[in-house]
This record gives sequence, C-alpha cells and structure tokens, in this order.
Amino acid sequence: MSGLITRRGLLAGISALGAGAALSACGAKTGGDTSKAAGAKADTSGDTVRVGLLNSLSGTMAISEVTVHNALLLAVKEINAAGGVLGKQLKPVSQDGASDWPTFAEKAQALITDSKVVATFGCWTSASRKAVKPVFERNKSLLFYPVQYEGLEQSPYIFYSGATTNQQIVPALDYLKKQGLTKLYLVGSDYVFPRTANKIIKTYAKANGMEVLGEDYAPLGSTEFATIVNKVRSAGADAVFNTLNGDSNVAFFKEYKSAGLTAKKLPVLSVSIAEEEVKSIGTQYLEGQLTAWNYYQTTPGAANEKFVAAYRAAYGKDKPTSDPMEAAYISVHLWKAMVEKAGSFDVEKVKAASDGITFDAPEGKVTVDGATQHVHKTARIGKVTANGLIEEVWNSGGPIKPDPYLKGYDWAADL
Repeated sequence: MSGLITRRGLLAGISALGAGAALSACGAKTGGDTSKAAGAKADTSGDTVRVGLLNSLSGTMAISEVTVHNALLLAVKEINAAGGVLGKQLKPVSQDGASDWPTFAEKAQALITDSKVVATFGCWTSASRKAVKPVFERNKSLLFYPVQYEGLEQSPYIFYSGATTNQQIVPALDYLKKQGLTKLYLVGSDYVFPRTANKIIKTYAKANGMEVLGEDYAPLGSTEFATIVNKVRSAGADAVFNTLNGDSNVAFFKEYKSAGLTAKKLPVLSVSIAEEEVKSIGTQYLEGQLTAWNYYQTTPGAANEKFVAAYRAAYGKDKPTSDPMEAAYISVHLWKAMVEKAGSFDVEKVKAASDGITFDAPEGKVTVDGATQHVHKTARIGKVTANGLIEEVWNSGGPIKPDPYLKGYDWAADL
C-alpha cells in the first residue's frame, strides 16, 4: 500500500504545481464512464435528499478521518432535528476512500451517479482531493472539503471550509519568526500537501530572514523515522515544521522522544496534528509541542461549548473535538444556509447564493467568500498540554480573508 501511495503522492505533487493532468487522468479512469457520468443528476424528488460522506474509514488515514465522518453525521442529525433543508430530511450515504486516491475517485463517482447525492462532504489529504476534483467538475456536483491545505487551487465545484495557506501556514511561520525560531527543518509525508507547503515555506523563509536547514519526506503510513530524526537532531535547527499526516506521526514522535528530543530542546510545529491525533500518539510524546489550526476544543464561546457537548453525547464523553472535525461540521451547516438562501438544491443557484453566508461556528463567526469558495477564518497557534488538550498561545485577532494563491504577498509572486 505504501508504495502505491508514494507513487500517487508524487504524481499529485506534480499536478498541484502544474496543470493537474496526471491526477485528472487518474480520476477519469477510476471514476467510470465520463459520458454517462456527465448526465448524472441529484435526486430531489422525494421527502428526503441524499448527501455523500466521503472519508477514509480504513487505512493509514483512518486515525484522522473517522472522527471527521462522525462530525458530519452529527451535523446531519442536527439539521434533520431542526426540520431538514427546504423541508426535506437529509439521508447520509457513506463511502470509504480507504486511504487510496483512485478509490476516492471511484467512490466519488458512485455517490454522484448511483446515489444521486445533492452534495458531498469529505476527503482529507490533498492527494485525495486532487483525485476527486475532476470527478466533481465534470459532473458539476459540489464537494465540501474540510481540511487545511496548501492553497494554490480553486475549483468551481469545491467549497473549502478548512484553512488555506494564508490562514495557517503563513501565520505559523510569522509566529516562529517572532519567537526567534528562524532555522527550520522540514519533515513531511510524501504527497502533494507537504511538498507544496514546503515549497511555500522555503519561499517565505528566503524573503523573511529564515533558513531551511533540511527537508525530508516519508511515505504515508511509514513507521521508520530513525534516519530522519537523526538528521534533524544533527542539523542545528531551531524548530521542526511538521507536515506528516496520518499514523506516521505516531512513529515519528516516538522516535523523536527516543532520540532525546523534546519541545524545549527542539520544538515541532505541526499542521496536521489535532486533539484526536494527540490522543492516539500519546500526550507523553507531544506535551509542549506546537500546532497551527483555526479551532481547538478549548476555544472559548457558547457555540463551541454546545458543539463539544453534542459530540460527546453522540460519541462518548472522552471523545475530543478537533479542527478538521469542526470544519467538516460547519461545512454541512454552511451548505444548508446556501441552499435555503438560493431556495433550491440546484448547484449553480447554490454557488450563486454562497457569498456572504455566515455561521456562528465553534471556532467563531465564519463567512463564505463567494469569489474563492473559501471561508474567512481566525488563525490560532496552540501548545499540547499534559491533559491531552491544546491550549491557544496566539491568535490572529479575527478572521483572515482567504487568499489561496497568496496574491497579497509580494514574496509569493513566483509561486
């Protein structure tokens, strides 16, 4: 499996920086008959409408995506309890992407063609999103993508409810710079998000008096990090910027501690480790380490208290909430508001109604930017505590307008 993932990840990385042809072809191949698919229409004729949930319920990414799936189900349950959408109840249809990008494309096509869903919510890795992107575009069907990502993308049929680069990675770099942590070592999984994110980080560093001393990648699902950790330890860096995804983080942080590295000696700032991953990895390996997100379980506010209580009531009092879960949860509520503003499930009408849609989210008020189909979000840096939660140590003071192509940053002009 890891060999397949690595090859797909490399193809995804190439496509993200170029025209996307490699994965578009992959999506077309695994997504079924395109001529048949193009005529697929959502079924809104009955008292219920189907919504697609597309997550890795198995494989290396299940550590992160199962809880996102649960958060989506919670949102659907709440909406149904409040009367549904345009008087119709939502019927969730779940598909398992199985941590495999061609499978994601195949399952996306099944949701559109066979289940005739009105919208789909899901994906985590950028490789999975790149694989399904042509499927949703050729079918003119909507995907709501809930996870922070590397930016440099817009699709007319994807809404991005997680952070783009200027709402997570750039604020994280600003924070490290202000802390005097200017010598970085980059560690990531070998696919599109880490490779593109690290290209952006290196460009930022060059323009901001920072230095990248090393850069290493491991296949998704990799459990061998002795060589990488030894290189990190000997590099002379001030901090590690971590873009590992999935259960590879478990092996990395265990090896990190085994090598005598701690948050005090050499802090790691992670952009894909949230509360659920902290619990799975073990607090003893992560205490004091830094994260960059837009939401934490500890984020203050009545909306978050309600969300945390509802999630615990549904899935267990010891279950944490996290940024990707929250971004998934709000994506369903934002879609509902778009549909109701449009007065229709029609995709083009929903898109036209999206600009300015707001929601009192657990992370704070969020607003949809119709031009980019991204969301205004507050950036937050957190620190893992002994109790396994993440406490905020800095925030941007308010929502940041999404800038997926970093047009507002002179240093990013060549990206």
